[in-house]
Order: sequence, then structure tokens, then C-alpha cells
Amino acid sequence: MEEKKDALTPRRIVEELDKYIISQDKAKKMVAIALRNRWRRRQVNKEMRDEIMPNNIILIGPTGVGKTEIARRLARLAEAPFIKVEASKFTEVGYVGRDVESIIRDLTDLAVSMVKTEWSERVREKAEDALEERLLDLLLPGSSSGSDTTKKKKSESQEKYYEIEESETEEERLKRTRDKLRKQLREGKLEDREIELSISSDSFPMMQIFTPAGMEEMGMNLQDMFGGMMPKKKKKRKMTISEARQILLAEETQKLIDMDKVTKEAIERVQDSGIVFIDEIDKVADTDKRGGPDVSREGVQRDILPVVEGTNVVTKYGMVKTDHILFIASGAFHVSKPSDLIPELQGRFPIRVELKSLTTEDFVRILTEPENALVKQYKELVSTENVKVEFTKEAIREIAKTATLVNDRTENIGARRLHTIMSTLLEETLFQLPDKKIKDVKMTEKHVKEKLKDIIEDEDLTKYIL
Repeated sequence: MEEKKDALTPRRIVEELDKYIISQDKAKKMVAIALRNRWRRRQVNKEMRDEIMPNNIILIGPTGVGKTEIARRLARLAEAPFIKVEASKFTEVGYVGRDVESIIRDLTDLAVSMVKTEWSERVREKAEDALEERLLDLLLPGSSSGSDTTKKKKSESQEKYYEIEESETEEERLKRTRDKLRKQLREGKLEDREIELSISSDSFPMMQIFTPAGMEEMGMNLQDMFGGMMPKKKKKRKMTISEARQILLAEETQKLIDMDKVTKEAIERVQDSGIVFIDEIDKVADTDKRGGPDVSREGVQRDILPVVEGTNVVTKYGMVKTDHILFIASGAFHVSKPSDLIPELQGRFPIRVELKSLTTEDFVRILTEPENALVKQYKELVSTENVKVEFTKEAIREIAKTATLVNDRTENIGARRLHTIMSTLLEETLFQLPDKKIKDVKMTEKHVKEKLKDIIEDEDLTKYIL
């Protein structure tokens, strides 16, 4: 994994982001530098490493221009723990909403899950070997080496008499049968055979413990404690070998994973590589300084501040330091502006990048160029019904022009407008399929104009449909 991260130079990061995000070159460049700086920080000596703080970023721009997508793709590239939260969900403790520190707890949960998945892949081969032995034990009870059940119940005199000769032949017979079953198991001939398996079931229904705001962790720990005190019931179930494989593989994998090491690695990854994306930061910018009965926006900012500045957060896995977590905030800032945030929070987001509104040319590129382009998505969807759909260049340009027009006339929702237009355009086709009469569908400029003409001309319809 380290080699892969070493190869992520800023240019390479931008190239990867270009595969999914059109335009916004300035924003891509800044996040690429921020990500590479995290790798650079880990290469310097320990004394200086603790001094180098991440340059948090504010992405400013209207909805649907790629702010969230940039952060999400960045985290995937870095294989880093990533969480997206909305600033408006958090309020001062005591009011409705969640404790801001729960962001870090959720991020740590994600990191533990991520590391555990990686460890599962590493031990998969050993787990599959152990699974095979478990299945053979179930198919042929008493055949495992050293098992007490291999010994026959005999009287002392019989046991003494048969000890050498019969125990050897019995062992050989069981070994030969076990090898035969192993061969059949590997060839997949026994997948439908039924076996009886003991699986644990909770003897009590799941508990939910309610705790005051800011004390969610206490609720989790109480649940773990009481859950551990309750006896685990085992129940026997009959199932096929193919069904039993999943349950047994999970059990064997769990035995091979050292959860202490997983937890330690996950916490290190959160502290050194974690990325928190705070959306709608502009919603907590205080534009009205007079105050009022509503929850104070400034209070929300002051709650977010310690986590961004650097603090220790208690999680069920241990203490997590937030000093070197990268925070990327985003907002449209239509009504407010970054300078409306409290000065302390502004200072923690030194890099500001303005993302530009998308043009018709950008929409044309978004429809066709990215690896997950909408036109490609719809082609794949329709091909599952053995029908081919084609879009002419003129049709794609007409869709892009329509998206620009509707964004200008109603609300500018950026590239998300393309989803509503494409959905309306292909609604009839997607409803009629599968239909043997429909072989190929060709979308032309004329077809797009005819389909959308009435909706665009009627302003009320445009607001509701597009």
C-alpha cells in the first residue's frame, strides 16, 4: 500500500480526479497538494512531524459543481478514513442535534472497519484452510487428529487387546475417508449436502440505551458491558455446506484477526490520514449578529473549533488526537461569506478555493468524458434489456444547453440538473422495456427538443419536473 501512496504525486492525483470530475482545476490542484503534504509529513523526522499542521481547505461554490465528489475521490485515492458531515446537524450540547466529537467517533468506527477488512483479506487463505477442516469435522465427526471421539467405547480388557492393531486401522480408515471427502469438497460436489451447525443467538432482545447529548460513548460502553454479561445461547440449525461456508469463514477469520493490532492501526490511520468533509459550513456562518430564539450559529462554530484546532476525543477504541486530521469544509456562501465565520475558525481554514459555476461546455464533457458519465450509465442500464441506446453529439449538446437554461431560470443545482433531464428524457423507454418491438433507441437533437419543449416553455412545469 505504501508503494501505491508513494506514487501519488500531485500531478498523478489530479489525473485521477480528472477521470471523474470535470473542470475545477484550481480546487483539484489544492487538494492534491494537501494530500501529498500528508505523505511528505510522514517522511520528516519525528520532532518536526508533530509541528507540521495540515492546511485545511474551504471549497466555495454553488451546489452540484463537484465539491463533495472531489473530497470523496481524494479519500478513495489515499485509502484514508473519510467521513462527510453536515455542519447544520451539529449544535451546542444541550440543544437538539449531535455532539461535534461524534464526528471523530464515527470516523474511528469507519477506520476500524476498513483495517479489519484489510486484515480479513490478509488472513483469508489461512481462514479458508481452517474452514475446510471445520467442514470435514462436521461431515465426518471424530475424524480430526487427536479427537477423543475417535476412541471406541470398549471395556478395559477389549481396549488392551485391540489397542495396537484396531486403533491403527480405525485411524487409517478415517484418514482415507477424510481425504476422499476433502477431494469432493474441493471439487464442489458436496455444496448441497446438509449439515447441522451450532450458531450463537442472542438470548435477549437488542437493547437501546439513551444517554444525554455528548455522552453517546457512555451509552455504547454500557451496551457492550451488559451485552457481555448476558449468556450466549447456541442453537442448532440445518443448512447446506454452501450456506455454512459464509458463517464458518467469518468465525475463522475473526479468530485469526488480532483486534488490538487492528484498533491500534486504525487509530494511527485516523490521526495521520483521516479526512473530515464538513458540508454546508455557510449555514452556520452568523450573518445576523442580533441573536434570537434560535440555536446560536456562533455556538455551533465554537463547538466545531476545538475538534478542528486539535483535541483529544474519547472513543470506545481509545483516545484519538485530531491535530493532524485534514478538514475540508464546503459551502455555497450565497447569503454569507467566509469572513462571517468566527475569526478563530477562519484561521483554521487557511486555504480557500472558489469553484466556478458549470457552463454548457462543461455539461457536454460531464455527460460523456468521466468514467461514470451519465450517458455511459444509461447505456449500460438499457443494455441489460438487450437494447442499444445511442446519443448523437447534437442530442448531448441539446441536453447540456437545456441544463444551463433551466439552471439559469430556476435554481442553479449544477450537474445534478443533468440527472433530472436524463431521467425525464428516457422515462418512456425505461418504462416500456423489456419490449421485443424495441431493438435500438437513438436519441437525436429533435427527439430531445420534442420531449422537453412543453416542460421548458411552462415555467411551473419546469420548477416541478426539471
